[in-house]
Amino acid sequence: MPKEHLNTMFRGALILSISSLVAKILSAVYRIPLQNMVGNTGFYVYQQIYPIYGIGMTFALNGFPNFISKLVAEQPDETSKSLVTRRAFHILSGLSLVIFLGLQLGANWIAIRMGDVRLAPIVSSVAWMFIFMPWLATGRGYYQGQFLMGPTAVSQLIEQVVRVGVIIMAAYFSIHRGWDDYHMGTWAMSSAAFAAICSSLVFTGFGLKHLLAPAPTATRPLPSYRKLTKRFIVEGGTLCLVAAVVILLQLIDSFSVMKGLVAQGQLPEIAKSLKGVFDRGQPLVQLGLVVATSFSATLLPALTNALAKRQFIEFKRHTQAMVHVSLALSMAATVGLIVLMPQINRLLFGSLEGTTALRIYVLSIIFAALITTYTSVLQSLNQYTAMIIGIVAGLVTKLALNYTLVVRYGINGASLVTALSLAVMFGIMWLGSPDDLQQVLLESGYVIKLLAISAAMGIVVLISSHEIQALVGPAMANNRGIAGIITLVGVVIGIIVFVGGAVVVRLFSIREWLVLPYGKRLIKAVAKGKEHHS
Repeated sequence: MPKEHLNTMFRGALILSISSLVAKILSAVYRIPLQNMVGNTGFYVYQQIYPIYGIGMTFALNGFPNFISKLVAEQPDETSKSLVTRRAFHILSGLSLVIFLGLQLGANWIAIRMGDVRLAPIVSSVAWMFIFMPWLATGRGYYQGQFLMGPTAVSQLIEQVVRVGVIIMAAYFSIHRGWDDYHMGTWAMSSAAFAAICSSLVFTGFGLKHLLAPAPTATRPLPSYRKLTKRFIVEGGTLCLVAAVVILLQLIDSFSVMKGLVAQGQLPEIAKSLKGVFDRGQPLVQLGLVVATSFSATLLPALTNALAKRQFIEFKRHTQAMVHVSLALSMAATVGLIVLMPQINRLLFGSLEGTTALRIYVLSIIFAALITTYTSVLQSLNQYTAMIIGIVAGLVTKLALNYTLVVRYGINGASLVTALSLAVMFGIMWLGSPDDLQQVLLESGYVIKLLAISAAMGIVVLISSHEIQALVGPAMANNRGIAGIITLVGVVIGIIVFVGGAVVVRLFSIREWLVLPYGKRLIKAVAKGKEHHS
């Protein structure tokens, strides 16, 4: 691959990574003011239907665009690229029409299966976004196939900003105009269609030229619609499945948690509120994942480059750095959240409800981060079997156990099954990955060192938070400001203890330190300290 071509690809990957990071942060953070504005039941109404939106955006943003970019990159000339994109658009249009009609005609059925028939209009409102899915997916896929990531990045940011804006406006109007939770939910979910319209405008020029203009004459034979459809189902479907893992678990929760709580003996209104409390875990896990995977993802272009140049030792080193950094950050975030959960729960959501369930739920961060990292590596190696088997096994685990454990243990049971399902997924992926990739976690006692540092950090942060609580006294215990101070102090102490412990036990290699923020400065500071002592 020419050097200029590689540089363009890496610049594009960086642009897309930054926009994805901003979009993920926005997607996680807006839920906190939303819950504060509409309460537990309003949050339940929104979160029940959110997984349908999430799956649609996975189709339009990750799974199908990535597959279409591969199709486009395979074509030898511009005419073939344009024609294969047009065929992909036709196939996706058929799929999106089937999904749209299925959601519109089946809205009542879906709502009843979720245990709340009043959710039907919200299902109908979110269905409209699927109309725009073919346009978005083919536009993004075409430009990505040309190594131009700018249009995808811009459309991604527009989509999130517009959607979050409409959702917060819907919550605001629900408070000031006395809307009920379901009316608010309908408008909040209509944000998906508004956002899709606005982000689709980025691809107007592309659509007029490649989708709506008269088709150019083919210069060479193209893959048939039948062959392309088969590849969409197998290859595109696999990419969508991998990208939608956490959302699919949330979808299973939508169909089983509320019904399980009612079967347990809770009144429907109490069950809705409890489901809203359980859903507090989703933004926490999402934020934890952003922290855990964003820095390790910076190694992806280097990983691709090493593989393209057949530099297998370098590929292994980059893989090890990705896994080590991702696991360390996810472990630190998880232990910190577990220890500080009472304060975080009060600070962000205004109460201590569901603290135990949330502590269990955030264990998902570790396994979800490892799944994200391992899938990136396995995809670069074109090894999909272990991924698919792992994901299917995890989803079957969730389906089989969720309702039963909710009936028995309430929302604690749902949290436990989520973490267990992700653990099953990762376990199978790990066992099915190449030996070199398995050994990455086992080399040089890395996991034992990490567990020791995390335990030390957790104990120090726990003692510190108890000391501050004792200092301010029980009268101030329910104050959100005090909870914020304890959280902030806990985070600072946790970082100091974790980084200090990592330096002492030599948890990271120099390559791994350089991936982390201020890692370069830390290496220099440690080197100067050694020189000073010697």
